[in-house]
Amino acid sequence: MSTTTHARQLVDEARELFASCHGASELENAKARYLGKSGAITALMKDLARLPAEQKREQGAEVNLAKQAIEQALQARRDALAEAELRQRLAEEAIDVTLDGRGQRRGGLHPVVRSWMRIESLFRSMGFEVAEGPEIEDDWTNFTALNSPQDHPARSMQDTFYVDVEDERGQPLLLRTHTSPMQVRHARAHVQAFAGSPDMPDIRVIAPGRTYRVDSDATHSPMFHQFEGLWIGRAVSMADLKGLYTGFLHGFFERDDIELRFRPSYFPFTEPSAEIDMRFDSGPLRGRWLEISGAGQVHPTVVRNFGLDPEEFMGFAFGSGIERLTMLRYGIGDLRQFYGSDLRFLEQFNAA
Repeated sequence: MSTTTHARQLVDEARELFASCHGASELENAKARYLGKSGAITALMKDLARLPAEQKREQGAEVNLAKQAIEQALQARRDALAEAELRQRLAEEAIDVTLDGRGQRRGGLHPVVRSWMRIESLFRSMGFEVAEGPEIEDDWTNFTALNSPQDHPARSMQDTFYVDVEDERGQPLLLRTHTSPMQVRHARAHVQAFAGSPDMPDIRVIAPGRTYRVDSDATHSPMFHQFEGLWIGRAVSMADLKGLYTGFLHGFFERDDIELRFRPSYFPFTEPSAEIDMRFDSGPLRGRWLEISGAGQVHPTVVRNFGLDPEEFMGFAFGSGIERLTMLRYGIGDLRQFYGSDLRFLEQFNAA
């Protein structure tokens, strides 16, 4: 059999064999049979070396044509197998366009955030600034400046989380136990800005934010939200506190049937100090006194730490838990629901 005839037969055999292959690995094995190092086309090309120059030229051209034809048949089969695999994947992963689209769920504000925004809005309307500051505080600002030096027994009431880093005084940093440190920071900045001017305006500020204490039950959380209020001036009294806080509660709860009472208490940063209780004259909580805030006249030592003379300046401070106010506003019995990430609970506050 001539080389030319043999080459043409190999092309026909290769096409038939390639067409019978059903996978890429099977096709590559078939390719080696013709185009591999020991393949039939390779053997023909080696045989050309024994032919005279004239025949070598003529039959070599036929072998090259056969090789090209086999390579084309191989590529055609590769393309066909790839297309078949793609069609199979598309069929398996087909999307039913007749189904309803999933769409995007509408987000909403957390109930605590709603209360936070409402508190800020109400106090801004009464002429108060809103101050924000660091949640990691130094010991002096969180305790000492507020008349709670080291070893003061009141510190045990606010056990907290400490950071393994010290400030420039050699005291450990901590997660703030209340937002009162912002009263110190804001007051000192206010005093510095007016540099003892006789026309210095009153300090009127609230400081909302996250706070941290080692406490957890149905009405307490290791992390909770609080807002502190401070009003310092030359003619500010506890009577102003009662009027201010009553107006705030009327606005927050959107009702006027709220009664307040002040019970003597103790806080190191105020003297005298009081717990503020409230009660509604109607509804499920009618007649029940509920503790709502701690308050009092700012202690002279704290006023000095603000950079002011307590003989000239006086005022009051108060602090309330935002979660507690939110629970009363919406009738929620367990604070832990706020942080359970249960959408069934959270979505009801955003039903518009």
